[in-house]
Amino acid sequence: MSGQFQAVVDVDRPVEDVFAYLADGRNDPQFSPRVLKIERIPETPTTVGTVFKSTVKDAGMKSARQFRITELETPVRIRWAEVSKNSVTVREGGYDLEALPDGRTRVRIFNVLEGHGLGKLLVDLALIAARKDADAFGTRIKTAAEAAIAPR
Repeated sequence: MSGQFQAVVDVDRPVEDVFAYLADGRNDPQFSPRVLKIERIPETPTTVGTVFKSTVKDAGMKSARQFRITELETPVRIRWAEVSKNSVTVREGGYDLEALPDGRTRVRIFNVLEGHGLGKLLVDLALIAARKDADAFGTRIKTAAEAAIAPR
């Protein structure tokens, strides 16, 4: 079983700056409280093939996660896939960015969650929680990006 959640938010910063901020997954803890620790492998600018290795806390339990960047189209598209072995994983996720006429950026984030083994029973619960938090997650991305990126 699998399913998707998404959020759309407008960030008051230029698309190139928002893209650079989001492409560096080490910024994820600024807007995702579930991410406790994250590192980029290799420790070079993000490209296709870069892996972000993290420790996250979901439903009170810590787990190790690894996401590989599968597509990077500056400044409009970022895609990733989870390569770690967990009961619920992200089969595909990404950001779509659109430059708005007034120097703002529309960001759509999505993740397709997939259950494996016992996770097939848990994926629906994970989707319900993710969908319930989607708008707040989008707002956290907006707030963090605007705080981290100086206005032009």
